[in-house]
Amino acid sequence: MKRQAPAQTVLDGLLFAVGSLLFAVSVNVFTAPNNIAPGGATGVAVLVNALTGLPIGLTNLAVNVPLFVWGVRAAGARAMAKSAAAVALSSLAIDLTAGLLPPYCGDPMLASVFGGVLAGSGLALIFMRGGTTGGTDLAASLLARRLRHISLGRLILCIDLPVVLCSIPVFGSIESPMYALIVIFLTTKVIDTVLYGTDAGTGKLIFIISRQGAEIKRKILFEVSRGVTELRARGSYSGRETDVLLVAVRRPEVYRALDLIHTADPEAFVITADAGGITGEGFRPPKRQK
Repeated sequence: MKRQAPAQTVLDGLLFAVGSLLFAVSVNVFTAPNNIAPGGATGVAVLVNALTGLPIGLTNLAVNVPLFVWGVRAAGARAMAKSAAAVALSSLAIDLTAGLLPPYCGDPMLASVFGGVLAGSGLALIFMRGGTTGGTDLAASLLARRLRHISLGRLILCIDLPVVLCSIPVFGSIESPMYALIVIFLTTKVIDTVLYGTDAGTGKLIFIISRQGAEIKRKILFEVSRGVTELRARGSYSGRETDVLLVAVRRPEVYRALDLIHTADPEAFVITADAGGITGEGFRPPKRQK
């Protein structure tokens, strides 16, 4: 199989590093010092840290092991490679910056707002390059393969709630989970805005002409989780009939789809066009007549 171009690998590493740093700032500066467990494996790690003093990053890494076993079984080791790198980077960033960044212990509402925005920005950068930071991010990405009509941010919100409720007995305060819900809400909103844009009905249309159409269709269906439409066409010059594959994707999914297309067929003829007002599963919900 064709390997990813070195420039793309460097870009992956750069955005993973920046996203991990933003996420670490969110945890060490704003959420953990204010007794806020923002759900997921990181939220579990914050709770464990409060009870035992174990490092948040190391605990986060340990909690993710069972999830990666699930991920490898569901999607394969190759698909989990980027997520493994992102989890390692984010966990390392959390522990390395724990003693360097001064914690903010002022207004908990400000801590919730800044913590949520920074976490959402960091996670979105990592998601954008095909990785996750484990925990509910990874679980949500795996569930999104089956629940494509639900946005990634909303899946994360649903999975995070049990962890938030567990913070009540740990911190002995009803306010801690309330602030955690604010962090989670802002995180998911920022993720959806960065990944999907302010309008969920916009995206890209990709037209593909290739002799490896069956392999390309399989990759897009199972690795991008997008539907593929086959259009029957005839070449004017050659007079030969062929199938044109039509795929509608969100903007952050374009690079992933193009990588898979050119991996299957480096000589594929591909047209990418802007699309607005996409209505249907995975995009803008259809408006129902009253």
